[in-house]
Amino acid sequence: MNNQTVLNKIRKELKQHVDFKYRKGSINFFKEKIKVHGVRSGIVRKIGKKYWKDVKDKFVEEIFTLCEQLLKSDYNEESTIAFSWAMNCRPRFEKKHFFVFESWVKKYVNNWAKCDDFCTHAFNRLLLKYPEFYSNVKKWTKSKNRWMRRAAAVIHISTEKQFYSSKNLKHIFEIADILLMDSDDLVQKGYGWMLKVASNHYQKQVFDYVMKNKKTMPRTALRYAIEKMPKGLKKKAMAK
Repeated sequence: MNNQTVLNKIRKELKQHVDFKYRKGSINFFKEKIKVHGVRSGIVRKIGKKYWKDVKDKFVEEIFTLCEQLLKSDYNEESTIAFSWAMNCRPRFEKKHFFVFESWVKKYVNNWAKCDDFCTHAFNRLLLKYPEFYSNVKKWTKSKNRWMRRAAAVIHISTEKQFYSSKNLKHIFEIADILLMDSDDLVQKGYGWMLKVASNHYQKQVFDYVMKNKKTMPRTALRYAIEKMPKGLKKKAMAK
């Protein structure tokens, strides 16, 4: 099946599963303007899985070209499929793909759902494989693009236990330091979430970091960072 046929079939099937009530609710769930078909996420992932069978044996560059065609549509559902296919390619990730993924964040990530889906899965696994790109990620913290700044934090969120070595914790605190007083609430929530997930493995270190910075850390970020901590620690962190 050629690439255009695959894209046409995906889009046709998405349109067949539009739920207008769900579409309205999805639009209202975001502060920023989003573009959605109105298809429930479980169905979207099933469609992506179905057509992955038709593309999985292609060269990875060709798969990424298909992903980019889906991303260009700007529909959240098509982005979900693109990012899931990118995740499926993780055994074939090469260093050069960092720059492909970085360009996707710059050009196509325009809401928190796209940012989080991509950065906590495919992009996270690429960074896990090639940690030498940490210095590139840190540069995102200075971007005027709020999604690049949020990405600099949420890319550190992973279910991979090996990702949380003491070296990674050092990078996490460096990112948090730079974003500490960022005025954007979605960036604050992003680095607060990063700290919260790190606290699953390094509760004391994260608590100490919060206590050291709580006078300048926005309350939004602070609440996220301590969310999973015991009540006693939460009380200390929230005390003025």
